[in-house]
Amino acid sequence: MEREQGKRLNKERHAAIQRDTDKLLSLATELKQYVDKTNADVLSLDVMKKAEEIEKLAHQVKEKMKNSR
Repeated sequence: MEREQGKRLNKERHAAIQRDTDKLLSLATELKQYVDKTNADVLSLDVMKKAEEIEKLAHQVKEKMKNSR
């Protein structure tokens, strides 16, 4: 019973990591588009917010990976 629950939890954790990494890819692509639209002298607030969102999500993915061991 415990083994089945462990397998289920591991599968759910793996699925969550996949969703989060897909989201990271999407956010990184959006960030690149924002940066491409700005000039060298000005970084928009959107760029900063997007970078912070990426950083937070990347940290969450890292923690999920640590906890899966």
